[in-house]
Amino acid sequence: MCKVIAIANQKGGVGKTTTAISLGISLSKLNKKVLLIDLDGQANLTMSLGFEPDELYNTITNLIENRIKDYNYSIEKSKYLINAEGVYLLPADIGLSSIEVKMLNTINRENILKNIVKEFKPMFDYIIIDCLPSLGNLTINALVASDSVIIPVQAQYLSMRGMEQLLETVKGVKAQINPDLEIEGILLTMYDKRTNLSKEVFEAINDTYGEYIKVFKNTITVSTKIAEAPSQGLSIFAYHPNSEVAKSYELLAKEVLCNE
Repeated sequence: MCKVIAIANQKGGVGKTTTAISLGISLSKLNKKVLLIDLDGQANLTMSLGFEPDELYNTITNLIENRIKDYNYSIEKSKYLINAEGVYLLPADIGLSSIEVKMLNTINRENILKNIVKEFKPMFDYIIIDCLPSLGNLTINALVASDSVIIPVQAQYLSMRGMEQLLETVKGVKAQINPDLEIEGILLTMYDKRTNLSKEVFEAINDTYGEYIKVFKNTITVSTKIAEAPSQGLSIFAYHPNSEVAKSYELLAKEVLCNE
């Protein structure tokens, strides 16, 4: 059975895209079939795997537009999928930025992505959705389409701000639209074990949320290599496979599997 995981946080710069790619590839290394969906108009996930959004026609943007125009639009799935580093990618392009406006007057708009994802589920063990830094229609669609959500949080106090808003959004989606939605866990990213600050933030998150939300034991270490990899169109596993951050994501994948 396929599990759909959204990577979400309305704050930018917390490692959503890196987590989507690295978790997906780590799961594929554990013999899982994985699809990554780029749901951000900046198309960072698409570019980070070496693809130029302007040169792609069959994107999630095109797919959503077709479904808005025709609810019964038949998806030729193979033409939308790109193979990259052992996972499949459903890419994005800049046109995705205007989709939310087009969705406003669409009947059953919260379920558009869910109905698209449903057609890909028989092909995969995991589908991971990289959400944009917003709590708008696209992120709501991702939460409705997902079984669970991973919330990356940078190891800084300011990154903890806004968590309540995201958790309220998840709670609302669960109560009104997707009763099966669960929080997979809070993931601390850019963690520097040499500093007291990172340790204090980790403790604060555990103290604040740990009683009712899983906080992943495996933190993602801070790394210049993870920042360099996207400019080469490579994941951390292709760019620097023996780095500590690559090992951090491999441990995270095993922790996610243990949640099953």
